[in-house]
Amino acid sequence: MPCKPDVLRRIPLFSLLDEEESAVLAGQVEIQTFAARQRIYKAGDTGGRAFVVVSGTVRVTTVDEDGQEVVVDQPTTGEFCGFASMFEDTPHQTSAIALEETVCVEVDRHDIAILIERKPHAGMDLLAMLGRQFHASQQLVCLRSTRNPNMVIEQQATLGERVADIVARFGGSWTFISSFGLVLIVYTYINVMLGNRSWDPYPFILLNLFLSMLAAIQAPVIMMSQQRQATRDRLQADSDFQVNVKAEILLEHLTKEVEEIKLLLAPEGGPQPEGRAT
Repeated sequence: MPCKPDVLRRIPLFSLLDEEESAVLAGQVEIQTFAARQRIYKAGDTGGRAFVVVSGTVRVTTVDEDGQEVVVDQPTTGEFCGFASMFEDTPHQTSAIALEETVCVEVDRHDIAILIERKPHAGMDLLAMLGRQFHASQQLVCLRSTRNPNMVIEQQATLGERVADIVARFGGSWTFISSFGLVLIVYTYINVMLGNRSWDPYPFILLNLFLSMLAAIQAPVIMMSQQRQATRDRLQADSDFQVNVKAEILLEHLTKEVEEIKLLLAPEGGPQPEGRAT
C-alpha cells in the first residue's frame, strides 16, 4: 500500500526530511504489513529490498556451518533490516520473520540514493542507525554469552546428583583427609591399648571391611560428580562457540553495510573509501 509522508517523518531515519522531500520519498516507497510469524524475506531471496520497521518487532537470523539458527538482530520501531543486501544488490544472506504484527516501509537502493541526494545529512543518520543496530546486536550477543552453565545444570540436578556433588567435594578436601586420618589413628590406638579385650584386634579385619565398603560406595559417587562436571564443560564450550559465531557473523554483516553506505555517500568520480577497488 502507498506510504504517507507523516509515517516517514515518525521514523528517525527519515525525520530530517522536509514536507516536500517526505512527499517525494513517500511516493516511491511502500508500506507492507506482516502478520505474527510471517516471513518478511528469507536467505537467498533477490530483489534488492530492505525494510524499516514502523511498528512491531522483527527477528533476523542466519544459519551457521553446523546448520544451527543464529539470531543476528531484533530490529524494532525505527530500525531496519536487509540493508546490506540492498546496497550490494545481492541475495539476502539472512532471514527475517515478524515476531508480532509488524508494519514496515519497503525501500530499495534507488530510494536511498534519492534520499541522500536531496538530504545529505540523512546519510549520517543512516550511519547512526547502523551504529545503534550494532549496539543492539552486541547486547543480544552479551545476553547469550551470560548464560551460566553452572546455573543451567544446577536447575536440572536431581537430589542424588546434588548429594554426589557434596560427597565428592568433601571427599576431595584436606578436611576429609585430616579427619579420616585422625579417626584411623584413634581407632587403631584404642584397639591396641585394649589388647585381648579389643573388638577388632590386629590386623584390624573389621576396619578393613569398613574401608572396603567406603571405597566401593565413594568411587561411583565421585564418578557421578565428574560426569556432571564434564556436562558443565560441554555447556560452556557450546556457549563460547555460539557467541563466537554470532560475533563473526555480526561483524561481517555490519562491515558490509558500512562500506556500502560509504560508497553511496562518496561523490561520483571522487576518491573511493580505503580498501575498495576504484
